[in-house]
Amino acid sequence: MDTKDLLTIGEVAHRSGFPQSALRYYEREGLLTTTRTSGGQRRYERSVLRRLAFIRAARTIGVGLDEVREGLDQLPDGRTPTKADWSRLSKSWRGRLDEQIQALVALRDGLNSCIGCGCLSLKRCRLYNPGDRVSELGPGARLLPPMLRRTPADGV
Repeated sequence: MDTKDLLTIGEVAHRSGFPQSALRYYEREGLLTTTRTSGGQRRYERSVLRRLAFIRAARTIGVGLDEVREGLDQLPDGRTPTKADWSRLSKSWRGRLDEQIQALVALRDGLNSCIGCGCLSLKRCRLYNPGDRVSELGPGARLLPPMLRRTPADGV
C-alpha cells in the first residue's frame, strides 16, 4: 500500500462530512479500519470515503448500525461496497422505505383531524375512542402506523 494514498482523520472528516468523533466511533464499532503511524496517528485508505458514503446513505433511510455492520460484513475481505453491492443490500431495505413512506403519508393525511393517540381530548375526533378501548392494544399512539409509534426504548 502506498503511504502517500493514506488520509489523516482530519482529511477524512473534511471529505466525508463526518466529525472526527464519528470516525473514531465507527472504528470502535468495527465499521471502519485504520492503520497507525509509528507515532500512533490514524491513517485511512482513500476507499474509506466510499464506505462512509454507504454508511451515510443507509443511516439516512433509517438503517441501524447493526444492520449496516451486517451489510458491510457480507462483503469479501471487508472491501468497499460497489454499485452492485449497494443495489443488493438496498433491495433488502426497500420494504422499510415503503413502510416509512406509507406511515408518513398516513400522518400527513391525518394531521388535521387526529394524531392517533386515543387521548379523548378532542371534542370531535375522526378516530373517536370511547372508553379508551385502544389502550387495550398497548402503550403509545396505537392508531398510528407502526413505523411512527416507535419509542425511545426502540432506539429511536
